[in-house]
Amino acid sequence: MTIRLLPEATVNRIAAGEVVERPSSVVKELVENAIDSGASRIDVAVADGGRSLISVTDDGRGMGPEDLSLAIERHATSKLPDDDLLHVAYLGFRGEALPSIGSVSRLSITSRTQDADEAWSIQVDGGDKSGPAPASHPPGTRVQVRDLFYATPARLKFLKTTRTEFGQILDTVRRQAMMHPEIAFTVKDGDRTALRLDAAQGDLFEARLQRLGAIIGRDFTENAVPVTAEREGARLTGYAGLPTFNRGSAQAQYLFVNGRPVRDKLFLGAIRGAYADFLARDRHPVVVLFLDVPAETVDVNVHPAKAEVRFRDAGMVRGLIVGALRHALSEAGHRASTTVSSAALGSLRPETGMTPSFPFAPSSPRMPAGLAESAAAYHAPVETYTGRVPSAGMAPSAPPAVADPAPEQLADYPLGVARAQLHATYVVAQTEDGIVIVDQHAAHERLVYERMKEALASDGIKRQILLLPEVVDLEESAVARLTARGEELKALGLVLEGFGPGAVVVREVPAMLGETDAAGLVRDLADDLAELDETLSLTDRLEHVCGTMACHGSVRAGRRLNGEEMNALLRQMEATPHSGQCNHGRPTYVELKLADIERLFGRR
Repeated sequence: MTIRLLPEATVNRIAAGEVVERPSSVVKELVENAIDSGASRIDVAVADGGRSLISVTDDGRGMGPEDLSLAIERHATSKLPDDDLLHVAYLGFRGEALPSIGSVSRLSITSRTQDADEAWSIQVDGGDKSGPAPASHPPGTRVQVRDLFYATPARLKFLKTTRTEFGQILDTVRRQAMMHPEIAFTVKDGDRTALRLDAAQGDLFEARLQRLGAIIGRDFTENAVPVTAEREGARLTGYAGLPTFNRGSAQAQYLFVNGRPVRDKLFLGAIRGAYADFLARDRHPVVVLFLDVPAETVDVNVHPAKAEVRFRDAGMVRGLIVGALRHALSEAGHRASTTVSSAALGSLRPETGMTPSFPFAPSSPRMPAGLAESAAAYHAPVETYTGRVPSAGMAPSAPPAVADPAPEQLADYPLGVARAQLHATYVVAQTEDGIVIVDQHAAHERLVYERMKEALASDGIKRQILLLPEVVDLEESAVARLTARGEELKALGLVLEGFGPGAVVVREVPAMLGETDAAGLVRDLADDLAELDETLSLTDRLEHVCGTMACHGSVRAGRRLNGEEMNALLRQMEATPHSGQCNHGRPTYVELKLADIERLFGRR
């Protein structure tokens, strides 16, 4: 068998298999070239999901005939002036994209420099080159790709539906647009304009937020907190969605390194770790992060598509991301996303197409005068709320005392002042401009959880000795799991020991849990331990263990609270970070504005 050099056309098609995976890969490479050329406007047009046509037009620096001829040669680029792969200053630098695209399609490039009187055009048809020739075109560049993969028809069989491929193209352009709010973008599918983004104004932070609102939606800008942090020359900025503003997949997580959109397992793992205390396992946060690091500390030449990067100090980068996200979420305090109240209002509104008939709507006759006077005159005598009481050791009490809040109290308390308890489960509070409905069990569960973490990080969790130790019957395997982790459970405030082959005896419990169902707590912990990785310590999986304990130590649904207890719960929520969601990512309260309630009743 004789070794021989492959023909250039075959080499280009092999390279195209790495660079050009689908139509969105072509769009990515062409849009990156347009950005590198200094464009202020980029227009993308496709047909048949990119199979029959992809056109990218920009108003950048453009190219003359000599540069056009070199642009379609392999490994010809203007983006490595010093041949230094450690200091890459552009999105593209490998010099592979255009020749690879031209080897599997019918490629034409028309370009004109800013100071030239005429444009030039060059063609590549399945690897066969022709031109350059004079052409007509304004300053900038237009790249057209027709009949993608016609030279390698087997690749066409791997493409998805037209709709799916166009969706991938849209996602590619959106990611580039997030990083460059100063550039205007349009994407057309035939005659339909699917995306139009004007150049954002203002400073970088404001411009990015404006662009993110246009792409992800206004809900994100209303329910995201700013992220900013620096460590060892690395700078992280961006926005993190509140935990209650989440998605069913990780598709709404946008990550950029030195201006380059990437999909990196390190980033995804760091984001999941930062939100581990706040979200259920099947929910994912909405996050946009921009990481800028010294060029020599990151390798962007890992993969031809440049979608992956490798850091010199991956641990430092992960710590920076986790720390910055947790700090930003702590700064959000007790906030829950506004989409929670929107969903609540949506469930209250009539079905679409039905027009409610409000008896006292603005267009209806006014309420009879006598009835109005009676309603205004009705006022039950109540005692005013005078102060907060600690929540520890809340005991069953008489029916709640409804407080009549003073205006200054409403202004001072974001979550308002308690007015009632419904179904012994939900606390209703009056705010300055609306009402708040609190799930008492979910809210107190988060409060207990945060107190347990704080105590564990400072001087340890205090324990309470049971007057009568409690024996809990379990399976032998469950007993073995619990006793093997006995010392770690002791550090978390739970002291137990084996009591024969099928039982454990509980001698001490965390003091902050108060009166708790020790048997139920131990059984749930045994189930948790069955799911944990045996190589990890309980302190490494703190959210599981403390979350289970907090659930058993919180105020249960069905427990009646008096007015002072309800107000104490509200005040602690206001002072506790992350109290807007329980340990499973569900909201702990819903806020309804008075204006929205008035609309429900036809007053607006």
